[in-house]
Amino acid sequence: MPSSEQARLQIGPMALAAGIVLLDQVTKALVRAYLPPWEVQSLVPGFFNLVHVQNRGAAFGFLSQGQGMWQPLFFILITIVAVAIILSLMWTGHRKDRLFQFSLGAVLGGAVGNFIDRVMFGVVTDFFDFYIGRMHWPAFNIADMAISIGAFLLLIAVYRKGRHAPSTD
Repeated sequence: MPSSEQARLQIGPMALAAGIVLLDQVTKALVRAYLPPWEVQSLVPGFFNLVHVQNRGAAFGFLSQGQGMWQPLFFILITIVAVAIILSLMWTGHRKDRLFQFSLGAVLGGAVGNFIDRVMFGVVTDFFDFYIGRMHWPAFNIADMAISIGAFLLLIAVYRKGRHAPSTD
C-alpha cells in the first residue's frame, strides 16, 4: 500500500488529468454547439481562427486521410493501451519525480479527452487554427495541447533523471 506522501503525489497528476478532460470536453461541446462543421471564425486576422474540424486521425490530423471505420477503432485501441501504460508508470515509476508524474497526468488527460470524442462521435473535434499567410498549422484542441506539452515535459523529466543517475563505469 502506498504511503500518504506517495498517494498525495499521485492525486495531483490525476486531478490535472481530470481538469484537462473537463476543459477539453467543455470547449469541444461549445464548438459543436455554436460553430457549424468546417466553418471558420477569424479572431486574429492573419494569425488565428476558430474552426470546427472533424478529425478522424490523431493529433494535428495525423493519419486522418481515408474513409472507413479503421481509424476510430485503431485509435480507440491505441488509447486504451496508452492509458494502461500511463497509469502503470504513474503507480510504479519515478513516484517522487513531480515533473515526471505531472507530465504523465497531462498526457493522460489529453488521451482521455480525445478518447471520449472517438467513442461518442467517431471523430475528434478540433478548433484552434494558427496560421501565417497561407501556411496553416493543422487544427488542434485542448487535448492535443496537453498531450504535446506532457510529452515534451516527459522527455525533459527522463533526460533529467538520466543525467542524475549514478555512473556504472
